[in-house]
Amino acid sequence: MFRSACVALALSASLAFPFAAFADDHAAHLPIGDPARKDRTVGVVLDGITDAARGDTISVAELATRLDGVRLLFVGESHVDMEFHRVQLRVLQELQRRGRSVMIGLEMYPVTEQKWLDRWYGEKKLTEEQFLTESRWYKNWGYHWNYYRDIFLFAREHQVRMFGVNLPRGVVGTIRTKGFDSLGVEHRAMLPPRVDLDSEEHKRLFRAFFGDEDALHGNMPEGMFNGMFRAQCGWDAAMGWNAVQALKKHGDDKSIMVVLIGSGHVAYGLGAERQVKPFFDGRIASVIPYAVAEEPGGKPTTHIQASYADFAWGLPASTDPIYPSTGISTAEAKVGPRYKVINVAEGSPAEAAGVKLGDEIVSVDGFVVDEKEKGNRYMSTKRWGDDLTYRLMRAGQELEFTVHLRRTHSQPKADSTAASPSGADAPKPHGGAGR
Repeated sequence: MFRSACVALALSASLAFPFAAFADDHAAHLPIGDPARKDRTVGVVLDGITDAARGDTISVAELATRLDGVRLLFVGESHVDMEFHRVQLRVLQELQRRGRSVMIGLEMYPVTEQKWLDRWYGEKKLTEEQFLTESRWYKNWGYHWNYYRDIFLFAREHQVRMFGVNLPRGVVGTIRTKGFDSLGVEHRAMLPPRVDLDSEEHKRLFRAFFGDEDALHGNMPEGMFNGMFRAQCGWDAAMGWNAVQALKKHGDDKSIMVVLIGSGHVAYGLGAERQVKPFFDGRIASVIPYAVAEEPGGKPTTHIQASYADFAWGLPASTDPIYPSTGISTAEAKVGPRYKVINVAEGSPAEAAGVKLGDEIVSVDGFVVDEKEKGNRYMSTKRWGDDLTYRLMRAGQELEFTVHLRRTHSQPKADSTAASPSGADAPKPHGGAGR
């Protein structure tokens, strides 16, 4: 199916969204991270949880037991894979059954939007529709609400507090282009006192996110790479830092802050965990779901680097996200009155329809795309098999294209473009390779 530019494109274009999964399986087989584990592999079995330190396969109840004493838990995700979100929910449920005081940190909202999460927690009369509209879900995040709905309902039903831990959308871009010194006092307070930019292992992982086939970013100039890496480190640092601040302010001795973020922010402990460790004396752990592929001999086992995560949860390989994507990515800001297409994913419905790089979006199904939130929300109503009528400006001429939302069987598991709603949104990277 179509390939996306994942992290790289979103970072270079808008830096507005976070990572969700890996662009290249190679990224899960690097000898980096924990020195005690980085030079060996462990097997991950379907529907089993591998304790990477011990090498055994355990149940979700045993996972909760082994997390006793952990105060900060990062659970990775691929934003458009429902199986990942089911894992996240299972972890939350089992920790609560274990008697832990669970708190949830969300990449989906910046810290500045906390009031809406507090309303979701505290106002039973607030409907889902009101929450989505007033919290501007389809602007702050853009991915289909249903991927996360069960987690939010669990939190409300069991009075589990949720906290936005991300940076406001434009701040990451400022870090990339101008550096940390350009941030004002308010935004600098959303970051730890120091952001570490010196990890060579993290740089190696960050390069691996793009994959060899990413011609757009695979051989980027050093200055571009440094800016993107600086932004990634700031992004990681903010989410770890803000989660810890919420835990310290609102938690108790039994509390565990479970942070739901793209797997690329979690992998090898080099992202959010590395950035926050110097400022947190509690135990930290990670869980990352991973797609299990059948290995030679017909064994449903996949081997990954033991340092990839503390616990790896085996999931079935999937072919397509539940909700459709056009494969179009646009710049974060409009060019004049319109959004400009900065990428058309290879093999995507948009490519098949004839949409090209540089086209400017005039309208989708007759309505003007003057705001990304509207486009994202409109796309959330679409399903595979539907059609979209695009009117585009190309070289001064207005053209019409019909985009057929049709799946193929070869789509990569973690295609991050599934969130680019009406074509009015840049692809969400998958965690470095996840956005």
